[in-house]
Formats: sequence, structure tokens, C-alpha cells
Amino acid sequence: MFGTDVLPGLAPGLLVVDEADWAPAATLADGGRLPELLGSAARLWGGSPHASAALAWKAYSYWAALPVVLGWAVARRVPLLDADSTLIHFADPHTLITLGLRQSARVAVLPADPLVVTEPQRVQVVADEQELLATLRAALLEAHLSPLITAIQGEVRIGTRTLLGSVASGIAHGLLTASDSVPGSTVDAIDTLLDTLGLADLVELVPDADGKPTVQRRTCCLAFTLPKPKVCQGCCLRTA
Repeated sequence: MFGTDVLPGLAPGLLVVDEADWAPAATLADGGRLPELLGSAARLWGGSPHASAALAWKAYSYWAALPVVLGWAVARRVPLLDADSTLIHFADPHTLITLGLRQSARVAVLPADPLVVTEPQRVQVVADEQELLATLRAALLEAHLSPLITAIQGEVRIGTRTLLGSVASGIAHGLLTASDSVPGSTVDAIDTLLDTLGLADLVELVPDADGKPTVQRRTCCLAFTLPKPKVCQGCCLRTA
């Protein structure tokens, strides 16, 4: 979808063959490796603890959500990236963190999907579109991102709305970037996913000079507070 199978925050092909240098993402939410993530962000960006945490979360949640939302939007296949099936490592010096998926992880599909016949051991069959979206929410938000938000807030003072704003923005940006591969309306796909995850009020899609949709955030990722301040294209500060 992005013209390459090598993306800076994801394992090539998404599946991890050798787990030797990897750990379950659950080790972030339980506090075991969360200091490593927050410390890496602080060294990378040099911001305050809460700003570094916000930017670490922005990067992490983008890569965690991307395979899920694109799988749903393009093929109605939802890789179940819960915190136990998702793997992480910090070994790549070019990126904050890399995510991958265990070989044993399953994909939620609709009954008519060919994978039901060809790879029955790899799939979780759901009844319809509504259940597929509910399964997406349960795996990505409830079993992965929400517990990590709680863990981060145990380390630094940062609001849930600020963190979820980055999730909403990342989903919208990811789908707009891959819009050529999304059947039907990309805007409708974004609206459906954000409604499903309860994030619809955190971003707005606004047309640019050419009439193409762009993402306008209603919360800030705090990049403007860094020693070398950054103001993202869709930052709410631009309209303040």
C-alpha cells in the first residue's frame, strides 16, 4: 500500500519469524519495559518527561494501529494486534521502537473470506461487519492501547484526551496516505473507524487548497514544547 514492505516502525511483512530479540507489547503496559520506551523518547527528542511520553505514544500508537485499520479498510481482514500477540524491540537505531506480530496471531475475517477455507487455523470468523468492527475495537483499543495509556499515566502526568488525539490523527493520516488502495470513500472509512473507537471528536477532516482532505487535530501532541519546537501540519495551535 505504501510502495514498500519496509516501514520504519514495523517488522518486514509484519510477522516475526525469530522472536529472540523481541518481547510482547504487554511488557510495556505491565511497566517492565515502559521506562525503556520513555527513556528512548527523551534521548531522541530531549523534551520534558510528559512531552517525550506524548511523542513516544504518538509513534507507538501509529504503528500499532496501522496494520489493523488498513487491513480492515482494504480487505476487511483485521489482524488481532492485542498486547500479547504484538511484539516489540528497540534494537533498530533508526527508529524509536519496532512492532511485529507473532506467527500464532490470528486475523478476524468475515464468513465469505477465502482464508476461512485456505487457512482456517489462522482466522477468527465473525458474523458480520458490526462484529468485525467490535472485534477491532476490543483487540486494538481495549486489549492493547488503553492499558498502555494507564501505564504511561502512572509515570507522567498527561491527559487521556491528548493521547487518544494522536490515535485518531494517526488513523486518519494512515488511511489518507494509503487512499489509492482503499475501496470506496477513504473519508467514510475514517469516519467509521473513529466512530467505532469513540475518537470521532478528536480530529476533523478539512480540505486543502486542492480540495483534498487533510487532518486537523483538536488536541496537541506537545511537539511545540521540544527544545527544537515543531508544529505539525494539522496541529490545533495553527488555528488557535
